[in-house]
Amino acid sequence: MMKNYFSTRWGIIAVGALIGLLAALLQKMGNPPNMGICVACFERDIAGALGLHRAEVVQYMRPEIMGFVLGSLVAALLARDFRPRTGSAPVIRFALGFFAMIGALIFLGCPWRALLRLAGGDWNAIFGLLGLAGGVFIGTLFLRGGYNLGPAKKAPKFVGFAMPLIMAGLLVLAFMNPPMAGEGKSGVLFYSLKGPGAMYAPLLIALAIGLLVGGLAQRSRFCTMGALRDLILFKQMHLFSGLIALVAVAFLANLAFGQFNPGFEGQPVAHSMGIWNFMGMVLAGLAFVLAGGCPGRQLFLSGEGDGDAAIFVVGMIVGAAFAHNFAMASSPAGIGANGITGLVIGLVVCLGIGFFGMRKQA
Repeated sequence: MMKNYFSTRWGIIAVGALIGLLAALLQKMGNPPNMGICVACFERDIAGALGLHRAEVVQYMRPEIMGFVLGSLVAALLARDFRPRTGSAPVIRFALGFFAMIGALIFLGCPWRALLRLAGGDWNAIFGLLGLAGGVFIGTLFLRGGYNLGPAKKAPKFVGFAMPLIMAGLLVLAFMNPPMAGEGKSGVLFYSLKGPGAMYAPLLIALAIGLLVGGLAQRSRFCTMGALRDLILFKQMHLFSGLIALVAVAFLANLAFGQFNPGFEGQPVAHSMGIWNFMGMVLAGLAFVLAGGCPGRQLFLSGEGDGDAAIFVVGMIVGAAFAHNFAMASSPAGIGANGITGLVIGLVVCLGIGFFGMRKQA
């Protein structure tokens, strides 16, 4: 009973509520405004910390990401749910992760951050969420047409441990090379001296919250994209009820912490170009469906041994580097100089993957 509790309706609601509360708490303890938890943004910061891009305002080794993967690993091992596996089309999965990040950074946030921005009063998130729903809807059309990249196959244990070991290595780097006051580099890692990359909760607290969220999300199968997909395809509210709980609790926590600031203009780490907020998340939502999960879900899957999810995660981190190196990422001033080009290429690629991935076209 306890083992399966978090997969029940009340279990998924409890997990969503806890994520909303912890995200608001992380913001209160130092994470950027309306960015208590953002998988896309945090993976972008990790890419910057490693020097894969040199956008100086978004460079920090975010321990929450490592916690998500390692927490999922521990939960999967305890529940005997650790199943090393790999599927097919690794280059395609990499590309989906790459373009999912391009879309997310045009909007400036992953699906979790879109919900948290809404709960913090950023009405620009409405356009992003509508775009996410639109992208997921397009993806479901491909699913109805038989889209499938192939079944996963059992793999050796060391394959399943690959991503957790990588994340453990990054965590060791973070401990060995902590930020130093006034210094933009510590050992091999780069650190922001200003901007959102310079805003973070204490490392151990952020790591502990990441481990907790990773474990609970692994057991509950919490997934933003999955919630929208199931609602559209099957009219099921099971996963979607967790999203409602996340927004509701984050909203109440933001009110209690004095973090609720409603409006369109002047929102933190956000822009008010509605059409690009919408279209960025259309691209991201489509890529999530074709890959089988939102960014958070991909991290949790990689923690339980899914090699396909690990490839997607790597694609997102590389995509973050390209987005900043090639001026495709947005900023509070608006969409990047090459953002529209990246968006169009991403849509063409993802639509092509969806079309040629349908069994009816095989």
